[in-house]
Amino acid sequence: MRGRLIGLSFGSSRKQRITVEVDRDFREEFDWLKGSELHIDIRKYRRQRSLSANAYFHVLVNKIAAERGGSDEETKVWLVREYGALAKDSEGMTVGFKLPASVDVSTIYPYVKCFDTREENGRLFHCYLVYKQTHLMDSKEMARLIDGAIETARELGIETDTPEQLARYRDGAERHGK
Repeated sequence: MRGRLIGLSFGSSRKQRITVEVDRDFREEFDWLKGSELHIDIRKYRRQRSLSANAYFHVLVNKIAAERGGSDEETKVWLVREYGALAKDSEGMTVGFKLPASVDVSTIYPYVKCFDTREENGRLFHCYLVYKQTHLMDSKEMARLIDGAIETARELGIETDTPEQLARYRDGAERHGK
C-alpha cells in the first residue's frame, strides 16, 4: 500500500504515534486490525519496474545470448548475478544459505552466487548469496540491471537503442532532410 507520513506525536505513555495518509479506502482493514498487535514496515516508496523496462531487458538478453552463444535463460541468470539486486529479508538483512557441495544449486534456485566454501565436520559446503527475480525488482533495481545489460551489449558491439529511440532518430533525420 502506498501512503505518506503526516505526523509524529507522543501519547501519554511517551510512546510515539505516527499518522499515515493512505491512497485507498482502508476502513475495512482498519476495523479488522484495530487494537491488534501489528508488524509494521515503513519504507520509502519505489515504483515497481515497468513492463516496458522488462520487455527491453529481455530484448537485450536475447541479443547478448545470440552474440555470446548460449540460451536466453543462461544469459538472464548471468546478468542478474552480475548486476541484479541482492534479496533482503523484512529487516533488511541480505539473504543467503549454504548447501553441501554435492548439491547442484541451480536445481533449487538460479539467481545465486557462491561467495565461500567451508568445511564442517569433514564435509564441504558452498555458501550462496541470493538475488531477486526480475519481477520482484523495483524501478531503481531494474534500471541498474538494464544498465549492466546495456554495458555488456555495447562491449559486444550490439545496438542498444530502444525501438522508440530509433524511431525518434529516424523522425529527426527526416525532418532535417537527411
